[in-house]
Amino acid sequence: MSNNLLKRIGAGSKYLVIAAAVLVFTGWFINTPPGLLGKADAIGYAVCHRISERSFHIGSIQLPLCARCSGMYLGAVTGLVFQSIIGWKRLKIPHWSILALLAVFVAAFGIDGSNSYLYLLKQISPGILPNIPNLYIPNNTLRLLTGSGMGLGIGVMLFPAFNQTIWSDGIEKPAISGWKWFGLLLGIQLVFDLLVLTESPIVLYPLAIISSLGVWLLLSMVYGMVWVMIMRQDNRFTKLRQLWLPLLAGLTIAMIQTAAVDALRFWLTGTWGAFPLGK
Repeated sequence: MSNNLLKRIGAGSKYLVIAAAVLVFTGWFINTPPGLLGKADAIGYAVCHRISERSFHIGSIQLPLCARCSGMYLGAVTGLVFQSIIGWKRLKIPHWSILALLAVFVAAFGIDGSNSYLYLLKQISPGILPNIPNLYIPNNTLRLLTGSGMGLGIGVMLFPAFNQTIWSDGIEKPAISGWKWFGLLLGIQLVFDLLVLTESPIVLYPLAIISSLGVWLLLSMVYGMVWVMIMRQDNRFTKLRQLWLPLLAGLTIAMIQTAAVDALRFWLTGTWGAFPLGK
């Protein structure tokens, strides 16, 4: 693609992105359940099974994401915000020893998820896989904790990748420059998880909103990076306000993805609730 063509596309792209964002959000807003939690449910509906027994509740109201997904997106948001505060524009990933611990978190996420899925299969289809035992009885506490660990890993890796794509004046240092900072991040996330486990509505209401918006945040960052690379604007930004167009484009694509999955899932199941489970 020639530079002249890219310039012409770039000149008109902001109007197209704004128009697309307005149209997509309006359509999604009109066709999703009413209320703030209803809209959060529609976001969670696109990425999560939303099985009631595997989710936290505010009274009789189920949270938009299951316990594992709530932990994962809460952990990712925590990791991104933490790094933005202590290491703005830093480009490098943490020391390999920190990455090794994050790999353990990812493995724990996979093991607990697999064990939990096996347990579900045996519940809905008695007699299936009788020779494969469960390692333990899964529970929402483990789902939350392993999800949080996975989320921290996503946040820690996405932050420098985003910075490497965007900034022209990035800093050649890791945002998490040692175990002191990583330990602080772990401590903060553990406090958040313990607060969630109190199942207090004062905690669960913000969790429902933050974890749901975390879905759009992660997708917007990823698709924003893709937009920047397609437009050949890599490493040309110096200020956050300059990113409004790539991030709006990323958010618009994220909303399109969410709306498409919502529509397909609703067409298949006819409900905004969990995937129907056979007995």
